[in-house]
Amino acid sequence: MKTRITMCVSMLLVSGLATAAPGAAPEDLNARAEPPMLGLHWAKGAEPARPIAAARRSPNMTYHGGKVMPTASTFAIFRGTSWGTYSGDKITGMDSWYTGFSGSKYAATVKEYTGTNGSADSTNTTHLGHYVDATAETSKGGTSAVLAEVCSALTASGVAIDTSGNGYYPLYSDQPRGNAGYCAWHSAGTCNGQAIQFAFFWKLDGDAGCDPADTSGLHSQGLAAISNVSGHELAEAMSDPASPGAWYDSSGNENGDKCAWTFGAPLVTFANGSQWKIQGEWSNAAFTAGTGYANASGQKGCVAGN
Repeated sequence: MKTRITMCVSMLLVSGLATAAPGAAPEDLNARAEPPMLGLHWAKGAEPARPIAAARRSPNMTYHGGKVMPTASTFAIFRGTSWGTYSGDKITGMDSWYTGFSGSKYAATVKEYTGTNGSADSTNTTHLGHYVDATAETSKGGTSAVLAEVCSALTASGVAIDTSGNGYYPLYSDQPRGNAGYCAWHSAGTCNGQAIQFAFFWKLDGDAGCDPADTSGLHSQGLAAISNVSGHELAEAMSDPASPGAWYDSSGNENGDKCAWTFGAPLVTFANGSQWKIQGEWSNAAFTAGTGYANASGQKGCVAGN
């Protein structure tokens, strides 16, 4: 669900790198407040109740005048002391996930959404790899703190920030979510004056509230969990990158929110052949045509991308 209240905190400035988005359009990131948490992927059972009146409105998303991300240049950041000695499958697995996302039918689920700068054609994305930052991850999920960590990692890695504003930089924490009611979120800000999209993900190993229950045996439980919520956040970042944004429904829900914790196929195959248990995404076209599968509210507008 999109949070549309800009929090009243002072501008963030870390070594001259990071400035926060004021909750304005993506092209106006002149940084005077905390970046908004967009597209919160709530843990199971943690999403706040929606107003009863919302049930009487059309479930389709409507356009709100902003940009979309016509493409994406992705670069994953793994932040926290435990990543320095990590030997499991999450880092290599997420590289495979982002590489395979490009050109996949799953990526094409957002292509119908257009903005002032064209169509969200996520079938044409580029993955630039990852960076391991073994510095302690102390953000506690705060948007300004995460933005500072992302900017620091981009500088240290030497990766060139996408100057088109379509750079998407997800940060995977080694900290469990504890009492936080959400698994992940996406937002927007600037690094060195350059507009970026970024996202935050808790460590979800053993977290029943954020577990897609993948029984395929292809991935560890921790990788299965972050890969599922990664689909939610990237699809939302592309169709509704920053407040006032582009596409969301009358309750503020983005395409990922509307199909959270629903799966239209046991596994979805990506363009590189990797397979994932991954939530569907909302399609206005599928709902209107009656060809989608039902979300948790029984609205048949979700598409699996398989």
